[in-house]
Amino acid sequence: MKNCNVCDLVRYCSDKCQREHSQQHEQACKERAAALRDEILFKQSESSHLGGCPICLLPLPLYHDEFTLMGCCSKIICRGCEIADCRRQVEANLHQACPFCRHPIPETEEESDKDIMKRVEKNDPVAMTAIGRTHYERGEYGAAFEYLTKAAELGDVDAHYRLSLLYRDGEGVENDEKKELYHLEEAAIAGHLEARHNLGCYEGGRGRFERGVKHYIIAANLGLDESIEMLMKCYANGLVSEEYFAAVLRAHQAAVDATKSSQREEAEY
Repeated sequence: MKNCNVCDLVRYCSDKCQREHSQQHEQACKERAAALRDEILFKQSESSHLGGCPICLLPLPLYHDEFTLMGCCSKIICRGCEIADCRRQVEANLHQACPFCRHPIPETEEESDKDIMKRVEKNDPVAMTAIGRTHYERGEYGAAFEYLTKAAELGDVDAHYRLSLLYRDGEGVENDEKKELYHLEEAAIAGHLEARHNLGCYEGGRGRFERGVKHYIIAANLGLDESIEMLMKCYANGLVSEEYFAAVLRAHQAAVDATKSSQREEAEY
């Protein structure tokens, strides 16, 4: 006996039996497959896709100006650890090095580019996404699509998110809503909060407010300010109860507080 490999609802004695039953089973199969996908999609992530700083081990902040990607090792370091280590090395009259792998800090943009391209040559998906993001910011969408596609195939979460933007805007590739949603969902499932927020906007824009609110809540619970702002609007419009909104506010503040440290606060100045 073999199960339907899409919905797992029925079992067949042979391929012939499955083919004969396919038309009768098609609708139930699609509904069950969608329900299984939603179970995965709407599960609350335990953390953002960024995880924790490999040095201080605190959750990484969500915004790019609060952490640094080290091109030498593709580690993402919080600004607090980066600046604290830089200060230590200056005080000890040491050569500047990566606070994680101790590789010398590049002195020129050319050296920095060489470091990250070495990681790309080793099929490092984080480095590929970084290069893809650089091409995207320069408006070189074809090159961005190439790097991001390879990085997504290798499992990089941010690459999925950035591919969704290319498919949404039709930049470097034809506009494709189905592929946009696929990449948004893959990123959101893995904890990408901006992708999760965009899914909330997508669902809300199509009148599916209950689904949109679920996405906002998941992202807000992990500290995304944009989703809290949208939930405030949802609360004002009666889409979220006062009790539920208060609970999300508490979870949001706790997630934000977990990313703070005196070292990181120092780095802001």
